[in-house]
Amino acid sequence: MSLSHFSVPGRHLDEARRLQVVAAYHIDRDVPDARLDALVSETAAMFDVQIALISIVTEDQQCFPACVGLDVTSTPRSISFCGHAILAANTMVVPNALDDPRFAGNPLVVSGPQIRFYAGTPLISPEGLPIGTLCIIDPREREFGPSQVALLESQAGKVMARLNERRGVTS
Repeated sequence: MSLSHFSVPGRHLDEARRLQVVAAYHIDRDVPDARLDALVSETAAMFDVQIALISIVTEDQQCFPACVGLDVTSTPRSISFCGHAILAANTMVVPNALDDPRFAGNPLVVSGPQIRFYAGTPLISPEGLPIGTLCIIDPREREFGPSQVALLESQAGKVMARLNERRGVTS
């Protein structure tokens, strides 16, 4: 699938500084964190979705330090939903990716894992910069109301608290 058939995520207005902050978190996807794993598992169960993950968006990829429902630890940023979500002011909700011109031709939609529903809340550092997302994904389209958005944002707050604790900063 050609990249021209879907929208490639843009870059943050202060991408260089954002990437410095991402690096300061020293996220190593090969070193598990039981608390992050538990938060992601809880999130998947809470929303009854097949996939829930923490995505840290770097220059060229998104890596998943905690994930339920996928066998990969990263994907290219160029095809990521989370690359779009970090640029949003609030939680980004895509009820049906096939109906969204940004994603309809995306390889993650047209082939495995056949994403239909996506909701991603930006993970915001104390510096006010998005480092990634807490997101939920499902092969079934669905609606996602304000109370569900609030619940996902609450979970994202817990994720950021843990990431900041590991980094040694307070939000």
